[in-house]
Amino acid sequence: MSNKLTKYSSFWICLALTLATVAVYCQVGSYEFVNYDDPPYVYENSNIQAGITLKAVEWAFTSGYAANWHPLTWISHILDWQLYGSNAGGHHITNLIFHIANTLLLFLVLKRMTRATWLSAFVAALFALHPLHVESVAWVSERKDVLSTFFWLLTMWAYVRYVNRPKTGRYLLVIVFFALGLMSKPMLVTLPFILLLLDYWPLERFGKLRFYRLILEKIPFVFLTAISSIVTFLVQRSGRAVSQITDLSLTTRISNAFISYVKYIEKMFWPAGLAYFYPHPGRNISILYAVVSAFFLLAVTFFILRFSSKHRYLLTGWFWYLGTLVPVIGLIQVGDQAMADRYSYITLTGLFIIIAWGVSEMLVNWQYRKFILATSSLIILLILAICSNIQSGYWKDSLSLCTHALKVTKDNYKAHFNMAVALRDTDEFDEAAAEFQKCLQIKPDTPLALNGLGIIFGRQGKFAQAGEYFTKALNIDPNLKDARINLGYVLTNQGKLDSAVANFDESLRINPDSALTHYHLGQVLVQVGKINEAVAHFEKAVLLKPDWVEPMNELAWFLASSDKASVRNPEKAVKLAQRVCGLTDYKRPEFLDTLAVAYAAAGNFSKAIEITEKALELCQSSEQETLKKELGSRLALYKAGKPYIENEQQID
Repeated sequence: MSNKLTKYSSFWICLALTLATVAVYCQVGSYEFVNYDDPPYVYENSNIQAGITLKAVEWAFTSGYAANWHPLTWISHILDWQLYGSNAGGHHITNLIFHIANTLLLFLVLKRMTRATWLSAFVAALFALHPLHVESVAWVSERKDVLSTFFWLLTMWAYVRYVNRPKTGRYLLVIVFFALGLMSKPMLVTLPFILLLLDYWPLERFGKLRFYRLILEKIPFVFLTAISSIVTFLVQRSGRAVSQITDLSLTTRISNAFISYVKYIEKMFWPAGLAYFYPHPGRNISILYAVVSAFFLLAVTFFILRFSSKHRYLLTGWFWYLGTLVPVIGLIQVGDQAMADRYSYITLTGLFIIIAWGVSEMLVNWQYRKFILATSSLIILLILAICSNIQSGYWKDSLSLCTHALKVTKDNYKAHFNMAVALRDTDEFDEAAAEFQKCLQIKPDTPLALNGLGIIFGRQGKFAQAGEYFTKALNIDPNLKDARINLGYVLTNQGKLDSAVANFDESLRINPDSALTHYHLGQVLVQVGKINEAVAHFEKAVLLKPDWVEPMNELAWFLASSDKASVRNPEKAVKLAQRVCGLTDYKRPEFLDTLAVAYAAAGNFSKAIEITEKALELCQSSEQETLKKELGSRLALYKAGKPYIENEQQID
């Protein structure tokens, strides 16, 4: 009877945890992507949008793209794009599903290790509902967090099974889950240490087995950790994500580490002023604050060690917290943040364990202990759920996210920059320029902000001013591919075609897989009469971005209309033009024109006439008068049984 009650109680707890988590986060299904990491990670990443193929899987495992090596995370994004396309809500829901799975796994694993059902449930509820975890759930680019934690907890589950009944197959399963976690995010490098802590409590293996055997058992995990750490460091350094010693002194980094350890604890108890980016204070860091923080951490550690022999959960919980933060605490600075809410996703579990077991022990002799624990727990969880729901709302789009960050932080150049990009994308150019300027006032050497201002001037037709800003950005960072592409585009509009070609060539040296660069370079090469080269770049752009209609249409046009035998390919032109028109629902007259030219080149004049007449019907606006005249003249050719051939001055 007791086993049945336990079984059913676990079921109802899992159901309650699921419903509570869904209630807090269900709104993410209507959220957009944000312009912080989501563009390169997902919606501007042609590798993600290509679908699951052998080539995509190969890219995921061999690429150091975006200064990261996490192939399983890339594959999860590819699968999402295949399922949902550009519908951001679907990508958000996948994150939520993993968060729910992690919550349930945490509860079940803790319960199995400790046999304390309700304390395990409380820890899992804190994990599910704490506002510090919103960033990991509500941000699509943090898929690596929820996915790696999923394998982290599966590793723990498999480890407990192995401990209860040691077998080679069970041990190998632990290693497999651990390896999968490392391939999702290298945060798992501290997991071997956590497994050793679990041996101490609650698995109580210390004393039952010799210590050296427990260490030997972890050697394969340490080996995988070493490989993952080396790969991660090399990838992040090559992607210029790792700050040099000269950027931040060792004293600054150590000071920030002490302060961050304390701030995470502070935000755990009082989760106010949360933001997606906390600027690093750099040389302005408070050494006094760092010293006080260090003494606080040492005092707590001394207290934990003093009482851990009788209360073993204290040591496991505290060193879980300290240990799991080591890779992201800033001793090796990756990025320019002081700390990040997402880094607390798995780390706070150690402190949650201390709170759950510690408070329960403190009230052990109280008369109304169960009532007090149940009531206070529900109140705390309700407050956290409300706070998380509110915090989640800030992630609905870029403007909301940046507006909130600017309210709760100071000198947040990153938030000003992302706010400017969001405003620019809605054509609010004056407001966007002001935000870029605020970013530069805080951090004058921000090439992306200079590039952003150049884009605004370019869209306003002020090409000379735009060129100045792109040049300034490239003076700071010669490898900034966006500024290089933009400068090439400006030079094209100024008629400086040779310089434009040189810039596009340099851009392709930096990033040979840029579909945008291949497209723009192809357009310039057309203007200088190098059609063969232009066609090659249009083909590359289409290969890199298969659903991008503009380069596909350009390619189809020249394959159909060129008078050069080396370029002309009517059959391929028809297929490409059909795909372009299909992707645009046969509603763009300029694309229908290309299809008609392709049909005529292939000798199908009746189809060319039909398509041209349809294109003429769609030419309603005054801006399309020129196209209408061209369609009319081409229609006469088709009726006379002649294809349209462009008479270019080709110099190929």
